[in-house]
Amino acid sequence: MIQPHQELTKLCLGKDIFPEKVLNWLAKENLWNIWVPKNYGGLELSLSEGLSRLQELARIDGSLGWTLTLCSGANYFIGNLKPQAASEIFQSSKAPVLGGSGGVFGKAVKIGDMYKVSGTWRYATGAEYLSHFTLNAEIHEHGKAVKNEDGSPKVLSFVIPREKVSIVKDWNSMGLKASSTHSFIVEDVLVSKRFSFIYNEFHQPQDIFKIPFSVFADLTLWVNYIGMAEHFLAEAHKIKMNKSLESLANILSVSNSKVAGFAKTIESNIRCEVEIHQKYREEVHISASDSVKNLSKSIIEIYPYLGVKASRNNEPLNQVFCDYFTATQHHIFTR
Repeated sequence: MIQPHQELTKLCLGKDIFPEKVLNWLAKENLWNIWVPKNYGGLELSLSEGLSRLQELARIDGSLGWTLTLCSGANYFIGNLKPQAASEIFQSSKAPVLGGSGGVFGKAVKIGDMYKVSGTWRYATGAEYLSHFTLNAEIHEHGKAVKNEDGSPKVLSFVIPREKVSIVKDWNSMGLKASSTHSFIVEDVLVSKRFSFIYNEFHQPQDIFKIPFSVFADLTLWVNYIGMAEHFLAEAHKIKMNKSLESLANILSVSNSKVAGFAKTIESNIRCEVEIHQKYREEVHISASDSVKNLSKSIIEIYPYLGVKASRNNEPLNQVFCDYFTATQHHIFTR
């Protein structure tokens, strides 16, 4: 039995892929399915509960938190699938783990009730661990691209079984190594339309699926930066104490308070059927962006004073530093 903190951190240290013991623990705890409804085998956590769990995992190890956030976020797409497709994937498959790319890097040619999907997609977090890949593709029909009413290309999202996908092992970053964020190729794979979806249309009744997706994405990724920064602070405290560490601790305190406040307000609004307006969505995004910028600045100010140990491979301080600043390359908070 894994002790969920110190032993997990040691098991993940310096790894390019999670050890089997870690993967078995994740499956046992059902953490890939934190947002999935209980009637489909998930934990069905509330927003506050799920954010707390993801932050805890990021605090233990950056790759662990990042991978679980992105993959549980893809399993969250069960809410976008119609019940038949949701049942086929989540009740007929063994321990489904979804993940993929948010980019539109391919096309899907409509053929009756099927789509022929082709393309190459980058940055599929958790590629080595997935049972299904998710992707976005432009829709083509009768030899030309289909347009929306506003003239933009029509795009649908798809879920494709792992065996129909070729993984390109091209993830070569300084950090988040075990996140296995590889590219993947799909070549002329026929996919039934029931395994297509639109990311802001939901078919499950739980409150979690009533949260605007942009807000859900902002909050779930934000807690990863906070969790990794908390891990960095804990490791830095083992070496020295100074005002710069106090500054980081204060930023973390403010960030945690804001996340908790946003989550509580969102949950209350949904229960009371109050719409989450665009202005509030922007407030969440700006707060997250500012928080990450402040955390990054503080970590950079501290790092040069931590000694050679902080730059050595297989040292926790070095790994969390590399994990954190690899995560900052995600486009979400570069406003």
